[in-house]
Amino acid sequence: MCQRVAWQFERRQGIIADQLSAAATAIGETYPDENVAIIAGSSSHATHRVVGSVAVGLARHSPVPLIIVP
Repeated sequence: MCQRVAWQFERRQGIIADQLSAAATAIGETYPDENVAIIAGSSSHATHRVVGSVAVGLARHSPVPLIIVP
């Protein structure tokens, strides 16, 4: 059985991790009976491991389940 998945594009400006978290929160509030998750890729740059990357920021503050893909 095939299940439809709702999706949309949205353009935002600001700190990426903050904007993804805000979008996930807004979607969760709009569709309270649906599951919301963020999927992000990890960074291979050594600097991002020290200073932080989008994935690191999301891991610290994501309001929804987070999947980090290596």
